[in-house]
Amino acid sequence: MAKERPPLDDMTLRQLRRVASEYSISRYSRMRKSQLLAAIQQAERTKLSSTQPRNLEAQETVEAAKFELGQEDRTGGSLADVDEGLADLPGGYGESRIVLMPRDPQWSYTYWDIPNDHKEELRRQGGQQLALRLYDVTDINIEFQSPHSIQEYPCDELAREWYLPIPVSDRDYVVDIGYRCVDGRFLVLARSATVHVPPVYPSDWIEDHFVTVSIDEDLRGKTVFELVPPAKRMSMAAGGAAATGNPIYDEIFGMAQGAEAQRVAGSLFGSMQQVPEQAISSYVFPSGVGMWAVPTVSGLTMSGVGMSGVGFSASAVPMRPRQFWLVADAELIVYGATEPDATVTIGGRPIKLNPDGTFRFQMSFQDGLIDYPIMAVAADGEQTRSIHMKFNRETPSRNTNTKEEAVLEWLP
Repeated sequence: MAKERPPLDDMTLRQLRRVASEYSISRYSRMRKSQLLAAIQQAERTKLSSTQPRNLEAQETVEAAKFELGQEDRTGGSLADVDEGLADLPGGYGESRIVLMPRDPQWSYTYWDIPNDHKEELRRQGGQQLALRLYDVTDINIEFQSPHSIQEYPCDELAREWYLPIPVSDRDYVVDIGYRCVDGRFLVLARSATVHVPPVYPSDWIEDHFVTVSIDEDLRGKTVFELVPPAKRMSMAAGGAAATGNPIYDEIFGMAQGAEAQRVAGSLFGSMQQVPEQAISSYVFPSGVGMWAVPTVSGLTMSGVGMSGVGFSASAVPMRPRQFWLVADAELIVYGATEPDATVTIGGRPIKLNPDGTFRFQMSFQDGLIDYPIMAVAADGEQTRSIHMKFNRETPSRNTNTKEEAVLEWLP
């Protein structure tokens, strides 16, 4: 006894396509479920009522007109008939391939197409767990150099795409898909191209250049204007100022340099020295550091620094000024994901979750021990997951200052 067909409203998209194929409905593979349902119902009414051929023809004309753009091919054919008779897209193309795309500075998206026979071959070689490996390959060639860092994420055999958290932004990354073996080996199925993840902070490159190009000019193989990032620019030879190529930066730096030349003994440099009481009128002059320097009868010159009435003559070794500085610190980033309706606490503090359940916590990483128990509690309070992390930082020495704190140092 033949199995009774379920109602059309209860059928899946695949079942509706099979019924549409039996009714010889054209372009059924391109239709949505609602369109398929309407077309099948129309075909059934046509089969029961064969006395209305004109009405059926008019209905088909109306349905086809929904997707008609009113454009005609120059050869005389309708553009709506271009995909007529084309088969569905294949599930794969028989080539192992993986693509990595940055979504934002914190997350990247990867998708892949791996044939089953390639997977089976690596399983026979000892592959156990399908996994993704994210490599930091900034300024290196991963083919013969070790990556800066490796992040591994197990994934499902039936998955075709995955979201990966980015450890550090403004870096270059490559992703591998392969099998992890019991003996520690990693058998690679496919490797992506290198991609650069944008920085999480705003760019300091603010210059604009407008170029006029004639509409008739042939631009093939021609460079009209080349943009040079600030990091690659040449520094200025004198004055200790960096050549930014931006007049605004140069003006600000010049103002700061002029103010520094007139700073009194309350400056950062003077406050770090054991200044004698009689040197209250110390200045930082263009002639030198100016510690214990006082104006002489001959005035302030570039000859040297006056010290207790004794001056260095102009025949001394030439001096050149330079401002030197260094800034370095560390931040701690804790990230993860859970159910979007769960409650997550880090060190007892609640953390706000993103709509997809991901979270990210960033703080200054100072010296000492940071003890972070992380706990996730389900919405109904019946399930919990937790991880306990400890971080310890030690800075044995520090000799740093900011650019604003840098003072002129005169070197022979």
